[in-house]
Amino acid sequence: MKLASWNVNSLNVRLPQVLDWLEQAQPDVVGLQETKLPDERFPRDALREAGYESLCSGQKTYNGVAVLARQPLSAPVTDIPGLDDPQRRVLATTIGDLRFVNLYVPNGQAVGSDKYAYKLDWLARLRDWLAAEQARHPRLVVVGDFNVAPEDRDVHDPEAWREQVLCSTPEREALQALMALGLTDSFRRFPQDEAVFSWWDYRMNNFKRNRGLRIDLILTSPTVTGALTASYVDRGPRAWERPSDHAPVVAELADA
Repeated sequence: MKLASWNVNSLNVRLPQVLDWLEQAQPDVVGLQETKLPDERFPRDALREAGYESLCSGQKTYNGVAVLARQPLSAPVTDIPGLDDPQRRVLATTIGDLRFVNLYVPNGQAVGSDKYAYKLDWLARLRDWLAAEQARHPRLVVVGDFNVAPEDRDVHDPEAWREQVLCSTPEREALQALMALGLTDSFRRFPQDEAVFSWWDYRMNNFKRNRGLRIDLILTSPTVTGALTASYVDRGPRAWERPSDHAPVVAELADA
């Protein structure tokens, strides 16, 4: 089974790239973030023609998440329980015996800002919910744009980013609190080249210079981690015409 996550930065703009990548990569399940589409405009028919059923939770202009799968999707959840939040950032669903949670974590804007405080509170509430999800669903995968670079090696210039948003100590501690539930960063289960990133700012030719961050993650519960055979970033779509500023990240499992 091939699982993937991709912040597409507007599905309205990027649908042709998504369809091309689905045909090339042949993933079984994909979490999309920043679809930026209300649900009534979500391209279900085009995705079904490509072989994928879909669920979405979207809004106009901002945020938005979706899950695509070759198998039926059931038991969707579109909000962190107890969190009254109009921003569409969460979509969990069951695919076979796999519980798949797709996230678009708040950016945080700047350390010390109101949006930064919102991000840290959001991550704390997420942690409590994921603990309950894992208790109900031992085969749990959590994917998405986490807007946190886990370690300095996930940052092109750690000193320039030191204690800045996406790389600050409280954000990393909040991510580690999720991992402490027993979740594993699938990418780090395997030997990797240095300077592998999943997001590059559009400005200053950053992609060609490989000045990026690894903020798109696939986290796996122990029963899923044991089945991992590969995990990587697919840089290809980032070089296409009119690309998202993120590349897809992928994890492969041996058990399906």
